Amino acid sequence: MEEFVYDAVYLRREDFEEGRVLFETWDPNAQYAWDAGVAIGRYLQELKAGRLIGRSCPECQRIMIPPRMFCESCFCATDQWVPLEDTGTVLTFSRCYVTWDVIQLEKPKMPAVIEIDGASPGMGILHLLGEVDPDVLEIGMRVQAIWKPPEERSGSITDIAYFRPLEPSEE
Repeated sequence: MEEFVYDAVYLRREDFEEGRVLFETWDPNAQYAWDAGVAIGRYLQELKAGRLIGRSCPECQRIMIPPRMFCESCFCATDQWVPLEDTGTVLTFSRCYVTWDVIQLEKPKMPAVIEIDGASPGMGILHLLGEVDPDVLEIGMRVQAIWKPPEERSGSITDIAYFRPLEPSEE
């Protein structure tokens, strides 16, 4: 069997500048559009209006948030929109002392999964908590959405600024 030996060829800046290497550059002017779909599109519209909504499954009676057009539990098509409260219960949380871009924080950010009132058990959204002492934060804490002012909303989950603890008198 014959053995082949290949010599490495390294390209240098001068090879490009002096035209020894054929190459092309262009501005692709890439444009795209993103469609959120029926369920999430409506969900985002409702967030902009300061409301939470879900979808109900006619087969297993689950009420899901974020809404979906098909129930992933029984594979049935969902059939109606359900208005939900902007209150809920903390299912789990974390205290984050470092941002995504690795900046250390003096006060922690506190993301939590919040089971939304009116939705089925375990159905909720991930969001930030605010106005809460990290040392008293606990699973089962009751919270309510604090919405951005209407003129600052854009139809995104960040239209809710954060969730804050509910006082017992507010329930």
